[in-house]
Amino acid sequence: MLVTGDGIAAEAGDRIGRATNNQAEYAALVRGLEAAADHGYDELAVRGDSELVVRQVRGEYDANDPQLREKRVRVRELLARFDEWSIEHVPRGINSRADDLVTDALDG
Repeated sequence: MLVTGDGIAAEAGDRIGRATNNQAEYAALVRGLEAAADHGYDELAVRGDSELVVRQVRGEYDANDPQLREKRVRVRELLARFDEWSIEHVPRGINSRADDLVTDALDG
């Protein structure tokens, strides 16, 4: 979901096949970063409810799993496209619209 000061700019929920929760969180982050770049944003504040992904992207946690390490590299490549960016963890309860999109994708 892309949100600007004017409201929701874009939102989507897609099936990605079989994946762990962490793989799905990274896939969603990659798609969101690609969408933000496609929309031409140069500053970005990312909020996610996966503390693991947030801390791995920040470099606070290592990514021991080779697949997650590869996804983290891709995320860092995408973030390099932006002049400024931040990423922070938010509790799942605050992220309810994103959870609704996931539920819709899983049910669809």
